[in-house]
Amino acid sequence: MGKDRYGRGLKERIIMEIKADIKDIELAKKGMLRIEWASMEMPVLRSIKEEFRKNKPLKGLRIAACLHVTTETANLMETLKAGGAELSLCASNPLSTQDDVAAALVKYHRIPVYAIKGEDKKTYYSHIRSALSIKPHITLDDGADLVSTIHKEKRELLKDIIGGTEETTTGVIRLRAMAEEGRLAYPIVAVNDAHTKHLFDNRYGTGQSTMDGILRATNRLIAGSVFVVCGYGWCGKGVAMRAKGMGARVIITEIDPLRALEALMDGFEVMPVEEASRLGDIFVTVTGDVNVISERCFKLMKDGAIVANSGHFNVEIDIESLKKMAVKKRVVRDFVEEYTLKNGKRIYLLGEGRLINLAAAEGHPSSVMDMSFANQTLSVLYLLKNKGRLKPQVYRVPEEIDKRVAELKLKSMGIKIDRLTPEQERYLHSWQMGT
Repeated sequence: MGKDRYGRGLKERIIMEIKADIKDIELAKKGMLRIEWASMEMPVLRSIKEEFRKNKPLKGLRIAACLHVTTETANLMETLKAGGAELSLCASNPLSTQDDVAAALVKYHRIPVYAIKGEDKKTYYSHIRSALSIKPHITLDDGADLVSTIHKEKRELLKDIIGGTEETTTGVIRLRAMAEEGRLAYPIVAVNDAHTKHLFDNRYGTGQSTMDGILRATNRLIAGSVFVVCGYGWCGKGVAMRAKGMGARVIITEIDPLRALEALMDGFEVMPVEEASRLGDIFVTVTGDVNVISERCFKLMKDGAIVANSGHFNVEIDIESLKKMAVKKRVVRDFVEEYTLKNGKRIYLLGEGRLINLAAAEGHPSSVMDMSFANQTLSVLYLLKNKGRLKPQVYRVPEEIDKRVAELKLKSMGIKIDRLTPEQERYLHSWQMGT
C-alpha cells in the first residue's frame, strides 16, 4: 500500500478524510462485489434509486442511520445518497457488521461508517455518537438505540430533527413505550409495521436466515430434531415454517392465547417453555422480551442442547445465569460456546446470544430486504414532505407507500393481477344491493 508525504497509508488517509472507524479498508473490493450481487435481487430499490438520481428529492438532508451494516443496507445507503442526502452509518448490533461492506461504503461511496464486527459495548455506543456528529435531520434506526441516545445524551440535536424511521419489532416496542410516557420528541414511522415488511421480511427473511445461521454455526442435521421456537409472531412463524420444512418436530412456546391457538392450528405442538426445555434439541428465541430462556430452563435441558436467539437484542436468553451455572466454558467452533454445568451436562450457546442470522450468517436474503428498504426510503421522503405536520408519536407506514412497494415488487417479478371493474367498485361502495 502506497504512502503519502506524511507517511500515511491509503487506509489512514481515507479514514481521516471520511471520519470513519472500520476494520480494514483493504476489504473494500470484496465488499463492493457482494453489494453488487445483492443489488441484483433488489429491483424495487433500484427503481427508486434511478428516480432519486434524476430528481434529487433529498438534497441538503442529513441522515444518520443505525442499521445492520450488510450488503442490503449498503444498497439503501446508495439510494439515499443518489437522492442527494448526506449520510452517516453505524452498526445496530455489535456482531452484525460485515467488515468488507463497511470498507466498500467508505472507499467507494465516501460514506462515513462507524462499525466493526465484534466491537465491545463501549465502542458500539461511541460509534453511535460518532454517527450523530452529522447533526441529522432524519434518523434511521434498527432497535431504537440511536433514538434513545439522542433523547438521553444528545438532546441539543432535537431542534433540527424532522423525524425518523424504525426497522424492527423490538425498536417499535421501545418507541411506543417512549411515546406513551410522553418522552418521544419527534415523529417516527414504524417501517416494521408495513405489510410489505413484516409479512415478508419477518416471516420469510428471518425464517431462512435464522436457519442459515444455525446451520453455518453447527452443521447439525435439522431433520428428526426437536426444534423449539419461543414466540409465534411473524418471525417465529417463519422460523417454525422453515424448521418444519427441514424435517424437525417443532414445538412453539407462547404467552399470547391467540398466537398459541394459531400455532396449534398450523400443526405445531404448543406448551410452556419449561416443558419444552426437557424435550428440545435446538432452541430459538424470537420474542423481543427478556429472559425467555431462564436458569430453570437450562437445568431441565438435555446434554448437548443448542440455544440461539434471533431477536434484536441478546436479552432473550439469560446468559448471565448460564455463566454462573457453568464450571467450564470454551469455544468449540466459530460462534459456538460450550458451557459445562456441575452435573457434566453441556449447553451450547450460539453467537453470544446475539441475533444468529447476522452473527453467524449474512442476514436476510436481499430480495425481501428490497421491500423493507424501499419502505425505509419512501418513508424518509414522506417525513420530509410532511415536515412540521406530524406529532411526536409512532406512525404506521402510509398505505399508499405499502401498496406502491408491493406493486413495484410484483412488476419486477413479471406478475400481473386483476383490477376491479367499475361495476365491482360501485358494489363495494354501496349498501343498497343485497341478496
